[in-house]
Amino acid sequence: MPRRNNFFNIKAITVPTPIKMAKNLTSRAEDYSKWYNELVYKADLAENSGVRGCMVIKPYGYAIWEMMQKELDRMFKETGHQNAYFPLFIPKSYFTKEASHVDGFAKECAVVTHYRLKVDENGEIVVDPDAKLEEELIVRPTSETIIWDTYRRWVQSYRDLPLLINQWANVVRWEMRTRLFLRTAEFLWQEGHTAHATQQEAIEEAEQMMNIYATFAESFMAVPVIKGLKSENERFAGALETYCIEAMMQDGKALQAGTSHFLGQNFAKAFDVKFADKEGKLDYVWATSWGVSTRLMGALIMTHSDDNGLVLPPNLAPDQVVIIPIYRNDEQYEQTVGRGKELMASLRQKGIRVKLDQRDTHKPGWKFNEYELKGVPVRIAIGPKDLENGTLEVARRDTLSKEIVSADQVVAHVAALLGDIQNKLFDAAQQMQTGYTSHAETYLAFKEIIKTKGGFVWAHWDGTPETEERIKNETKATIRCIPLEGPMEPGACMVTGKYSLRKVIFAKAY
Repeated sequence: MPRRNNFFNIKAITVPTPIKMAKNLTSRAEDYSKWYNELVYKADLAENSGVRGCMVIKPYGYAIWEMMQKELDRMFKETGHQNAYFPLFIPKSYFTKEASHVDGFAKECAVVTHYRLKVDENGEIVVDPDAKLEEELIVRPTSETIIWDTYRRWVQSYRDLPLLINQWANVVRWEMRTRLFLRTAEFLWQEGHTAHATQQEAIEEAEQMMNIYATFAESFMAVPVIKGLKSENERFAGALETYCIEAMMQDGKALQAGTSHFLGQNFAKAFDVKFADKEGKLDYVWATSWGVSTRLMGALIMTHSDDNGLVLPPNLAPDQVVIIPIYRNDEQYEQTVGRGKELMASLRQKGIRVKLDQRDTHKPGWKFNEYELKGVPVRIAIGPKDLENGTLEVARRDTLSKEIVSADQVVAHVAALLGDIQNKLFDAAQQMQTGYTSHAETYLAFKEIIKTKGGFVWAHWDGTPETEERIKNETKATIRCIPLEGPMEPGACMVTGKYSLRKVIFAKAY
């Protein structure tokens, strides 16, 4: 049997390993932005790539994204949606068919003009000027145009409707200022695109998808959100109405976590997508589109994590439990690892995602720090005394508390503990959001709140783009949404004094 690294016997000859995994995270209070960037790197979630503004999502970060993808995909399919895939490249002419759409994305589009390189007389690789494309191609910033050109061939009759399609894909938006997960030149997302026979069906679809996003955010991410409508200035390019969910981060800035758009018949008319109804009359279909992206990873990090590292809600943690054996010699190694394997099997029978870390190259203290940094919700330590006493040490990541649990009760205890952690994280995030929610009756009070406290500010607005733009220019705060619930009383606009139908929510945002 090969000799195991002996962490407690100083006479053992071992391969040197770090004594303790150093986190050395900047505190949130000191520099929130720096803390976020360091955490993304040190928790092994993502890193910058060799391409400006693009990121490499590392295996642990991608595993969390896969958990999000899995649950969202299940929810989409339960409501009748199917997955498909459409081209990355979109002919430039398609964009010109929907004027407001192209205007909204023109500044962010990456354009392919040539299809070949060559080596010139100096031995340098250059674009071959003879390989110019007949029509330039846009690297998709979003897929409405290529999808609606396709739908023209798929839809002829009312029997073809509703058409409920989603795709998981990457998109490119040439952002000038980027931050891992929150805003990158290329990112992963899903985008749903649906066609309906009636206006009401399309509106109900857009609302349904907003509600699905809200359920996912609250039930899986443990992130409370506010549902609402975007102002005309903030709507998706080409939409008649944009529904959204807005979340609040620990630094008092809002984050748009998902959007769902009622597109009316704009894209159907632009791409001539008609259907024959039951009487044989031709009409344009009604459309929606909706999407969330890897920006959700940023929301997850910034809502729950602390100065010790990542904090993951159990419903999305790739590993809900990690088991760490503690031993002094080979015999104890075999005993603690063996007990760990038994426990892992028992927990997995209950549907709990478990990792047994039996590496003999790192000390237990190093592992404790690693999994604390990575946000694993529950940690179980198994040592020689635990085997003797029939107990286990169980630690929870959210409160950093530990307790000794009877070995024959540990499976039921951990199952209940995971549910408690999920609920407590949501409650803490809800309290944080409440603490960052204010009401302003005057513009002076509004500006003071935005400057000193931040967060969501409910205030009356006269409904004009001019007033909205003035507030944005003077305070950097934008209308996050016109909430679907909350105070509905009319009043006077805080800026102009004109009639306001109801308060809307402002905030500085990512």
